[in-house]
Amino acid sequence: MKIRLIERANPQDRTKKKIYANPVNAGHKTLHEIAADISGRSSLTRGDVENVLSNFVDRLPGYLRDGFSVQLGEFATMRLGLSSKGAVDEKSFDTETIKPHVILTPSVDFKEQLRNISYEREVKKKKP
Repeated sequence: MKIRLIERANPQDRTKKKIYANPVNAGHKTLHEIAADISGRSSLTRGDVENVLSNFVDRLPGYLRDGFSVQLGEFATMRLGLSSKGAVDEKSFDTETIKPHVILTPSVDFKEQLRNISYEREVKKKKP
């Protein structure tokens, strides 16, 4: 994985700066590209895999809205979290202030698979 070194404020002492690693984004993978990759590893066609993934993505918000956490195999668990403005009492609470957000908790096995990453510094391009 390529990294870029970035100078940022030290969280323990905001008056001092330190150098931190930042991942270099290699781009993005579309559902179509992921389906093609998976189909190459199975007897399913790209269209079959893409259909399953698209249906999963279509159904996921409903499961979360209904209050379910979604176990994604050995990958992670996804659930909905809420933030809102506080109210003095229940009667004055305004549900319009509720903002949902997705919480993704990776499994222990998945986190373990990410522990042995080799890192290489991004090569800075010289300006002409």
